[in-house]
Amino acid sequence: MKTVSARRPVENKPAKVRRRDREKTKAEILQIAFEEFAESGLLGANADAIAAKAGITKRLIFYYFNSKEELFIAVLEMAYGKMRLAEEDLHLATLEPEAAIRRLAEFTFDFHQANPEFVRLVAIENIHRGRHIQRSEKLTQMTRPIIGQIERVLAKGKSLGAIRPEIDAHELHMTLNALSIFSVANRHTFEAQFRWDMTSPSATTRRRAEITEVLWRYVRSDERSATVDQ
Repeated sequence: MKTVSARRPVENKPAKVRRRDREKTKAEILQIAFEEFAESGLLGANADAIAAKAGITKRLIFYYFNSKEELFIAVLEMAYGKMRLAEEDLHLATLEPEAAIRRLAEFTFDFHQANPEFVRLVAIENIHRGRHIQRSEKLTQMTRPIIGQIERVLAKGKSLGAIRPEIDAHELHMTLNALSIFSVANRHTFEAQFRWDMTSPSATTRRRAEITEVLWRYVRSDERSATVDQ
């Protein structure tokens, strides 16, 4: 008679460890895509190159982001989000009007100097007439906190007679960014024409101080400045 051998207990095999964490993988793709788009533009960026640098397949990129255009929108959201997050630490409302305006100017200049790829990305999106930003509700909402901060600074300054009543938050934000971005976006053409090193520490320090002073002189009340000058 054959003896039936007892069944060996089935071992509980551990669940497969995922090779890649989903959010980590997406973050890596976004960072590499950010560099690729900033260097080559939307049309010139290569999904195969992004995949190779990330050590993944191109198919996985499109699994997460559907298309190159949607990946570009996600990169814009990430890049603008970095600036908006940094702006939250300004706490402009806690400062006197002049100190708040100067801090805002210095921060904006410093951010653009430290992030030239962001400036290039913004220029690329302008080439595409801002159509990708228009498709993102998140990007539209991101602008509200900084405009709100500026509005509160202006309201405080106007109530104290320190800031001219006609100054508008959106206009001021636009003027400051125009001043700050120039030495990053136009540095190569300006240097080539005028033989002027815009990246040296002395040039950067001088430009930062000049923009800060220009912005404050622009917004301050004539009545307050006349009192100070007497």
